[in-house]
Amino acid sequence: AFKLASAMVVAIEEPFPAVRKCDASRRGDHTVVSDLDGTLLRSRSAFPYYALVAFETGGVPRLALLLLLAPLAGLLYHAVSESAGVRVLVFAATAGARVADIESAARAVLPRFYADDVHPDAWRVFAACGRRWVVTATPRVMAEPFLRDHLGADAVAGTELATWRGRATGLVDSRRGVLVGERKAEALREMVGDGDAPEVGLGDRRSDYAFMSICKEAYLVPREPVDAVGADKLRKPVVFHDGRLVQRPTPLAALLAVAWYPIGFLLACVRVAAGSLVPMPWQYHVYRALGVRVVVRGAPPPRPKHAEGRTGALFACSHRTLLDPVFISVALGRPVSVVTYSLSRLSEFLSPIRTVRLTRDRATDAAAIRRLLAGGDLAVCPEGTTCREPFLLRFSSLFAELSDDIVPVATECRMSMFHGTTARGWKGMDPFYLFMNPRPQYTVTFLDRLPAEHTCGGGGRSSHEVANHVQRLIASALSFECTGFTRKDKYLALAGNDGVVRPNKGTYFISI
Repeated sequence: AFKLASAMVVAIEEPFPAVRKCDASRRGDHTVVSDLDGTLLRSRSAFPYYALVAFETGGVPRLALLLLLAPLAGLLYHAVSESAGVRVLVFAATAGARVADIESAARAVLPRFYADDVHPDAWRVFAACGRRWVVTATPRVMAEPFLRDHLGADAVAGTELATWRGRATGLVDSRRGVLVGERKAEALREMVGDGDAPEVGLGDRRSDYAFMSICKEAYLVPREPVDAVGADKLRKPVVFHDGRLVQRPTPLAALLAVAWYPIGFLLACVRVAAGSLVPMPWQYHVYRALGVRVVVRGAPPPRPKHAEGRTGALFACSHRTLLDPVFISVALGRPVSVVTYSLSRLSEFLSPIRTVRLTRDRATDAAAIRRLLAGGDLAVCPEGTTCREPFLLRFSSLFAELSDDIVPVATECRMSMFHGTTARGWKGMDPFYLFMNPRPQYTVTFLDRLPAEHTCGGGGRSSHEVANHVQRLIASALSFECTGFTRKDKYLALAGNDGVVRPNKGTYFISI
């Protein structure tokens, strides 16, 4: 009798077969409808994604509020209803935030974390179908950019936020409420209209049964540990992403970030001050004493001898953070100048090396670079902007036209808690966020000086050939992939602009 009762319980709890039993072949003309958390994503908890939105729209105070209310959300979720728990998370993460900021975080920050959490079995079925729909309790504004751009979803129905004058009230739109249970089924019926029922439904919990029952076939995604889908298997890999948090903000990781933030900021101020005040030959040892590891590989070129008609070396480096030229100087033990399409006034004031702003006028900039080379070594970042993923953006060819004494430099930066770059925030904080990491590491690899036959003057190569060759050398050293993406592509994807902030009342910076 006990075995029979147990079998009945299992039958009640799992009325649909596991998704691994679904035949994904010949599904090109089929429609699939899937839940998000626990189904398309391995994790059943949406807390990390609310935490990302909270931090990006309200910083540490809002993230701390979310942590305080998370136990209440969990209690309501299990003791009252799934809808009640979601409402608390929505309130903590969005109340008072500008809708534009939430949309920006959803477009630029969330996709990277979503992409690291895609369930392989659910994705196998979802990707095989010709029409892909998603119904989820997650606010639509948070999930839709990733689902459409990277998973190829054709339609997304999610919880709608209530707004007032361009800001989220922290409440849910009362017309539909939180999309759980029967509300998911209602949303699916609206999507179907007078058409045929979808062929495949995917879910992971009892509240999904209502919409799954509408589909001709339905499958459950079991609660089993599996490896996430590789980034190269998605419809579109995540090349650009923004946001300050490095780790997926689980409750524990979020708590550690909030607790470390004030300590990390004080530590960053000490590190920044040391970089600005300590003579360059000593900085390697000072940084090491302060917990910043600088790894130097290859053979750093010696200090050039001053001779009439001789120019300095041109260091062409990959661009990981604003501090690439600074750490090249630390590795060399001497300051080198750097050219930039400008940076924040604060970063310029604190910089321990000479920074020269370019104008984006090719002739004017070429003349400025020649003057700097005549006075000594110079560092340039031909990509024109930073990239966090293992990709190199297209190299500008201007540097190759101005010098044949080119030294490729591969730079890498490891951060455990905060990213030291941003496309949407204030760049003046970039050095501070990098130095707020407990033990950041910068690796500077000096490659062999470019042979004369691979330069414009000595080998008759075009500047584009030289730039592409240098890009390939650095990519090979870092095991990165070369791309044709540019600064404009990055900022259009992350910030919706071309990366240039126009002058305003005498102060400005241009994103690099």
